[in-house]
Amino acid sequence: MIVITGAAGFIGSVMTGKLNREGFLDLVLVDDFSREAKEGNYTGKNYTEKVDRGDFFRWLDRNHRFVQCIVHLGARTDTTEFDKSVFDELNYEYSIHAWVACVTYGLPLIYASSAATYGSGNLGYDDDHTLVPDLVPLNPYGESKNEFDKWALIQTRKPFFWAGIKFFNVFGPNEYHKGRMASVVFHTYNQIRETGKMKLFRSHRPDFKDGEQKRDFIYVMDTVEVMLNMMKTRKHPGIYNLGTGRARTFNDLVAEVFHAMDLEPNIEYIDTPLDIRDKYQYFTEAKMDKLRNAGYGLEFTPFGSAVEDYVKNYLIPGKYY
Repeated sequence: MIVITGAAGFIGSVMTGKLNREGFLDLVLVDDFSREAKEGNYTGKNYTEKVDRGDFFRWLDRNHRFVQCIVHLGARTDTTEFDKSVFDELNYEYSIHAWVACVTYGLPLIYASSAATYGSGNLGYDDDHTLVPDLVPLNPYGESKNEFDKWALIQTRKPFFWAGIKFFNVFGPNEYHKGRMASVVFHTYNQIRETGKMKLFRSHRPDFKDGEQKRDFIYVMDTVEVMLNMMKTRKHPGIYNLGTGRARTFNDLVAEVFHAMDLEPNIEYIDTPLDIRDKYQYFTEAKMDKLRNAGYGLEFTPFGSAVEDYVKNYLIPGKYY
């Protein structure tokens, strides 16, 4: 039995679908299942039980002997939410409870950290454990993830295998419910469909041209492949970056979406809103040496192929994975 928290969310539901396709059907899905917008993410998937996130640890106390692994992807991920207490409860404290339970019951734990822990990127994007205490995230979401990473690293009692995954800019199917927090690929597709063009933030720095801000975009299919590999191998515990290791510009991304829609690019540049301008990242790129040195050898989906697959096979027909 494998537990996936956040199973009704974006990455969690794709992880559930991936496990089903690999023959894992004895799954326990943990989430807040009250949001109708998320129903499509788990409808039609094979699982043994759904458990409300508020009841999960009581459920685990009763059923831990049947559990093989916990993949903890449940979190509040809204970077525009500034009520720290929300993140303390749902991200930091909940993750501590999951960690302690895995130690107590002898279970491996894979959990979601975030590239938001790197803040402005002044210290780079290296997943070296010694750098974690010095990182300065730009919002309470990133702070909650980094605080848990720091807590995990100083524990004397750890799960026999554990991995914290610093997801970079993930895009792909099953993010219909995310609203403003959905990927740029998702928003680009919808803007093009509705207006025939895409608006990108103008650069407010002389060293970047408009639309040349860069992010490390990674297809969600690649992220679940990595977690599946970790779940099977259970070697080399630690905190890992999960991007492609190659940053791409927003202009590149938009051009790929237009191409997937068989349209010519039409981009308009607008000012970055003042409320986020001082927190806006102009460059992110995962340092991926640690994951590769740990033995992960599969190649990531080429950027253009990933965008095309997402647009043509999911967004245009409105399908879920």
